[in-house]
Amino acid sequence: MTDRIIPDAAALSGWRKSSYSSGDGGSCVEALDGYPSGVPIRDSKDPHGPALVFQCDVWDSFVEALKESCV
Repeated sequence: MTDRIIPDAAALSGWRKSSYSSGDGGSCVEALDGYPSGVPIRDSKDPHGPALVFQCDVWDSFVEALKESCV
């Protein structure tokens, strides 16, 4: 993967918040589906800040581990 950081995440559209996110403005991450080289993740409080791009298999493993730890 060549690009692991997107300097201005607001340059991309289609960000989605976690389904567990509340509307109270607390800490939350947003993900972007369909990005060609992985899964970009950004801080919802800083939409013009950077986004980190994770390889799909790494992101999938992380999400599965979270699901298992929250049961």
